[in-house]
Amino acid sequence: MSVLRLKSIRLFNPFLLGRQSSAPRSVVVQGQFLSTFTPCKRKALEGLAPRVSFPVRYKSVSTSTALRRGMTERNDSGIEQIHLLDGFQDSYGGVTVEMKEHMDADVFAALLRASISSWKQQGKKGVWIKLPIEYSHLVDIIVKEGFRYHHAEPNYLMLVCWLPETPDTIPVNASHRVGVGAFVLNDKREVLVVQEHSGRFQGTGVWKLPTGVVNEGEDICHAVVREVKEETGVDTKFVEVLCFRQSHKSFFTKSDLFFLCVLQPESSAIDKQNVEIEAAQWMPIEEYAKQPFVVKNKQFNFMAKICLAKADDGHPGFSALATTTGGGKRTYIYCNNPEYVENLASSM
Repeated sequence: MSVLRLKSIRLFNPFLLGRQSSAPRSVVVQGQFLSTFTPCKRKALEGLAPRVSFPVRYKSVSTSTALRRGMTERNDSGIEQIHLLDGFQDSYGGVTVEMKEHMDADVFAALLRASISSWKQQGKKGVWIKLPIEYSHLVDIIVKEGFRYHHAEPNYLMLVCWLPETPDTIPVNASHRVGVGAFVLNDKREVLVVQEHSGRFQGTGVWKLPTGVVNEGEDICHAVVREVKEETGVDTKFVEVLCFRQSHKSFFTKSDLFFLCVLQPESSAIDKQNVEIEAAQWMPIEEYAKQPFVVKNKQFNFMAKICLAKADDGHPGFSALATTTGGGKRTYIYCNNPEYVENLASSM
């Protein structure tokens, strides 16, 4: 359940200094007004506000409870309580808010303004708002408060705002996409190749190595095995990364890292995928390397020669060594000394 924090502060009304007034009351936190006063009126009133710090305490309630009670309420001690958006703190002095319940636009706007004021007083830096697609009606409100788009996924939009007057150090969105290619060579010196049914090579007659994109949270050594199985139906075992290359603006503005991997075939029968693959076959590696397109294209020619070197004299690649991160997550280190990797693996 999404919750909102209640910050308890004393209500100060500058219009009540010496006379009564029907003007709307403003809540003051360390001299900052949280109200609908115009900037000019705020500036004029700031001089009347006492520059004192008020005791603060927090209380969590459900969003629905908070909205039933209204934006503010007075407790038994006569202290005015203001509802703020709830968020969890990160390791860099920031706050992340995850919207999980529907909220009226006007109510959300008031909560956001009050929360921003509170976060600034607390010295918070980056503020992240994770907005599910079903709450897209709140985007305009968030942007008008100084937030910008950071990234988007199929089911949510992430917006971010840097609060202090110091240089913005919020990291940019992911800059690279990761792709894989499979060099699958059988004991007849035949390489597994495909012709694409769609994309760049559609209708060109070019035979190419199976390729694909690594999914989020997927290891390179597992992704390439999956891609070969999906495209050709051939079962394989990962051996090593043979080489890799980096290119820029490959996917809109994103850069691309491509890893060419050596796989050992564990079956030979081909059962191609019909949507993306026009044809698949085992082809002599020399015939693959002599295709006019491969010969003329420097990048493809370079990789074909590396594949030939691997087939001829066992050109070493980068073997995968399973290990764990400092946080205990499983990961892989790729090393180009197979014997050293084998010795390390046996000693761990």
